[in-house]
Amino acid sequence: MSLRTSANRYAKALFDVAIAENNDLAQIDRDLQALVAMMHESPDLAQASGRSGVTEAVRKSLMEAVADQMALSAPVKKLLVLLAESRKLNLVPDLAIAYRERLLAHQNIVRAEVTSAVALSPEKTKALADSLGQVTGKQVDLSVTVDPELLGGVIAKIGSTVYDGSVRTQLQRMRAELVK
Repeated sequence: MSLRTSANRYAKALFDVAIAENNDLAQIDRDLQALVAMMHESPDLAQASGRSGVTEAVRKSLMEAVADQMALSAPVKKLLVLLAESRKLNLVPDLAIAYRERLLAHQNIVRAEVTSAVALSPEKTKALADSLGQVTGKQVDLSVTVDPELLGGVIAKIGSTVYDGSVRTQLQRMRAELVK
């Protein structure tokens, strides 16, 4: 089983438990993001807990101490201990991504990556988010980047769907038609 598949299963289980126990879903997401940051800053900690010479009891107490120090919510603390006991802390970054995807879907939010030729004003950004929201039927969370090579217009990517309204693409289509 791939790491991503395992991470998705743990994320689903964590999300289901959080809903069943009426936990703060957003707090769990923040806890997971903090855990990813901590593991990135302290890779020795994750490696030490995965070494074969470290007993299960030591791994458990180490992760409980980390969770207490970070003031993690109960479900995240339990998950952290479980992952440490089974030497699967390497799943945490993918698990955090999978959990956030579930959280956004639960909140009826979709992410869109937008590339524009020039920086968009807040009004245009809101109008674009509203237009994409009407198309998707969901609230849209925009991530905007600038690429002057587009010449004009925007490209919006939502999941695997791309809406290309760039001048560059329109010129390429015209060129292809003229060559025919």
